[in-house]
Amino acid sequence: MQTYKSKVLPEKLPNKKAEKTAYLSIAGNAALALVKGITGYFGNSYALIADAIESSADVFSSIMVLFGIKYANRPPDENHPYGHGRAEPLITFLVVGFLVASATIIAYESIENIRTPHLAPEPYTLIVLAVVIILKEVFYRIVNNQSKKSHSSSLKADAWHHRSDAITSLMAFIGISIALIFGPGYETADDWAALLASGIILFNAYLILRPALGEIMDEQLYDDLVEKIRTLSATVEGVRNTEKCFVRKTGMTYHVDLHAIVDAQITVAEGHHISHLLKDKLMHELPELADVLVHIEPDDYNLEV
Repeated sequence: MQTYKSKVLPEKLPNKKAEKTAYLSIAGNAALALVKGITGYFGNSYALIADAIESSADVFSSIMVLFGIKYANRPPDENHPYGHGRAEPLITFLVVGFLVASATIIAYESIENIRTPHLAPEPYTLIVLAVVIILKEVFYRIVNNQSKKSHSSSLKADAWHHRSDAITSLMAFIGISIALIFGPGYETADDWAALLASGIILFNAYLILRPALGEIMDEQLYDDLVEKIRTLSATVEGVRNTEKCFVRKTGMTYHVDLHAIVDAQITVAEGHHISHLLKDKLMHELPELADVLVHIEPDDYNLEV
């Protein structure tokens, strides 16, 4: 009899690394928000202050992401037999709310500053922005890479927070450069840059919201995983083919409903045995699966008419 043991140790589970990544986001956003806020205030750059506002909002959203990951990792209980994974997309909705609020504040303040005469930004603000752009892109790549490994929608949203921050910083860099190069009359260039950045943030918010909404609605979005499941199923002794294969995402794991086709002449006990072999095989090879429900279907070609 074939048996399979899990190849993933508890201390190596992706969700543990996801938590550490969330802590990194919190610390990074807090430090950069402080630096950008101080530099923007003394350097006469609202685009940089707008950047600081977004980073401040990112601190709170990263805290929410950390809470969502921890809550989603709770084991199933009597009231939640499928686990607590759906907390993850709900937290993603809150993160998107932070993004929309940040974009709205930035747009409003940008328009106010465009209408109000003010001094041109200081040249040293460009140095700070250049450092911020590089750091934020590095944070994005780290967090986004971990979101792919852990299948975390809220961590992906947090990664896009870093990317949107890098974009707003880039817009600020361009705006301040224009103001400094062209001189008097172009003092509001960085305010226009901040206004453009708010639109980019709103667009990113939609990109984050769409897959999280699909997760809540059990939208079938996992064709690659379905193909892996069918391929692995074909290697299990007694499984002739697979029929229906439905996948639902719950937090950082997946629940699978699979119909397996077997010889119609075998006993119920033999079919039951095959279903367990199949489930064990899939759970062993695909550690991202939380559970697999196997339904046995008879091979019609072996049925006597």
